[in-house]
Amino acid sequence: MEYVAHEFAPVWNRDSRVLVLGTFPSVKSREQGFYYGHPRNRFWKVTAALLKCRVPETVAEKKKMLLEGHIAVWDVIESCEIEGSSDSSIRNVKANDIGGLLEKSAVEAVFANGDKAYQLYCRYCREQAGRDIVKLPSTSPANAAWQLEDLTRAWRVMEKYL
Repeated sequence: MEYVAHEFAPVWNRDSRVLVLGTFPSVKSREQGFYYGHPRNRFWKVTAALLKCRVPETVAEKKKMLLEGHIAVWDVIESCEIEGSSDSSIRNVKANDIGGLLEKSAVEAVFANGDKAYQLYCRYCREQAGRDIVKLPSTSPANAAWQLEDLTRAWRVMEKYL
């Protein structure tokens, strides 16, 4: 178990209409210095399908797609103790200032990428942020029960805000 701090900024601008929250960057994401860095994480395929564009490959392409699509991305946790990439091992959480970001943006709806992000937001952020959150199925490769098509269909609830 090691104490780790989140080392990259949220992706957002004043035109962002939805905020997608993960828990904390995986080891692969921390190595790359950007969100959803594991090659089998389906986040980029799902969001590209929602935005009807090709799947981005570089960090610059990923940021551009999110911002043009009015999607903000961040994580609930600023720092914590964690074992590798295991969400179930997370302890001693310090939450990010989600409410501060919401105040500066046009975000209309907040979505959790998975159950753990939902639980952590409800426990550490909901009161301060003053917003409810919609739980979506995780795009993580650990959520193998969900096929890409099923994930994409479930994530379509955010389309009305885009």
